[in-house]
Amino acid sequence: MSSDEDTGIGFIENRPFDEINVGDTAELSRTLTAQDIDAFAAVSGDVNPAHVDEAFAQEDIFHKVVAHGMWGGALISNVLGTQLPGPGTIYLDQTLKFLKPVGIGDTVTVRVAVTEKQPENKHVTLDCICTTGDGKPVITGQAVVIAPDKKVKRPRMAMPDLVLHHRGASYDRLLSAAQKMAPLPTAVVHPCDESALEGALSARDLGLLEPVLVGPRSRIQHAADEAGLDIGGLEIIDTPHSHASAERAVHLARDGRVKALMKGALHTDEVMSAVVSKANGLRSERRMSHVYVMDVPTYSKPLLITDAAINIAPDLQTKADMVQNAIDLARAIGIETPKVAILSAVETITPRLQSTVEAGALCKMADRGQITGGMLDGPLAFDNAVSMHAVTTKGIKSEVAGQADILVAPDLEAGNMIAKQLMYLAGAEAAGIVLGAQVPIMLTSRADDRRTRIASAAIAVLYDHSVR
Repeated sequence: MSSDEDTGIGFIENRPFDEINVGDTAELSRTLTAQDIDAFAAVSGDVNPAHVDEAFAQEDIFHKVVAHGMWGGALISNVLGTQLPGPGTIYLDQTLKFLKPVGIGDTVTVRVAVTEKQPENKHVTLDCICTTGDGKPVITGQAVVIAPDKKVKRPRMAMPDLVLHHRGASYDRLLSAAQKMAPLPTAVVHPCDESALEGALSARDLGLLEPVLVGPRSRIQHAADEAGLDIGGLEIIDTPHSHASAERAVHLARDGRVKALMKGALHTDEVMSAVVSKANGLRSERRMSHVYVMDVPTYSKPLLITDAAINIAPDLQTKADMVQNAIDLARAIGIETPKVAILSAVETITPRLQSTVEAGALCKMADRGQITGGMLDGPLAFDNAVSMHAVTTKGIKSEVAGQADILVAPDLEAGNMIAKQLMYLAGAEAAGIVLGAQVPIMLTSRADDRRTRIASAAIAVLYDHSVR
């Protein structure tokens, strides 16, 4: 391809009918990537597993993932529409013969050659051939077009960036890992609506949880009947109201009958009030904190954010516990040495900005072994925590900056805003869990879909397994 095409600058110019001669040629080359296959499948809807399922493709006739045949046809269309004849061309007919498959990494060269002109209707016939690096054809065919009659020269349009994201792929990996472990006995607190019951049943059916339903029996059964859900065989512990449900679920955890809690159709503060009770709660030596495990389409790996739901204005010791909780969770889901970015508005320690002072202190605590298992840096602004471009532009030297696994917000308001912005502006999914209690607590929301609830369950299973 020309440098103009590669960079998206310059001009695109046609060859009108009167400038075309029999024997004229044009060509381009393109190397097939996995992203090309995914993009073509997404646009066309052709999700034939020979193209998008590597396990299936290995057992298929070619023993590898191959391009859609019409991907090569699209390259021919590219040459005709942008080079010969170029802008203004009208496609009339195209024949194609597919001779060999094209695999990821193959470089395909497309060449078209004019074989005939018809002045009376400005029809142009072109032979088309696609070859790979060995020079052997993979596609041959013939195109008939109406060539433009006027010269066209236009600025080459810069195309928008294409971000391909397999929704739920990160959560699917967590699910696969969690299903290798024993189901986690879990008290589902006040599951008196469809979403709470369906989430618990889905997690049970996938082998993640052994649910114990804690709430008013009649309301639970009514919700199940209304939703057409079968709760037969599940243990139900009858309670009169939501506060009693939370207290009873905590009692079950204290007695060791369950190893986790899952929030149902009640407010978060009702659950957490019972959990943090000094007399009968589930306190441990560490401060409790909330962690979102986020699947962000524009980020290459899972992103953990703390704290967006529990600690409103955490002091230094609370932040140290928040960081340790998040590190422990990151390691539980397979991140060997999590990179932890302590967020503020700037990258320098500024006494008037308390979050920068505490960021520096947290990093020193990690140096002294008071926080373990992760790699800390801060203060870092949000852009410098997640963008290598921003890091390079600003000349920041850091093993964490630009590639953070964990973002530690300065307070709940900031953490909540960051998480919600990623969800509603970037299409991120967020599975939340509370750590630092004697058992993990899944703080599911009514807005959470089935996949998010299952992801929360998978995360709780992995965390429980890691701390045993």
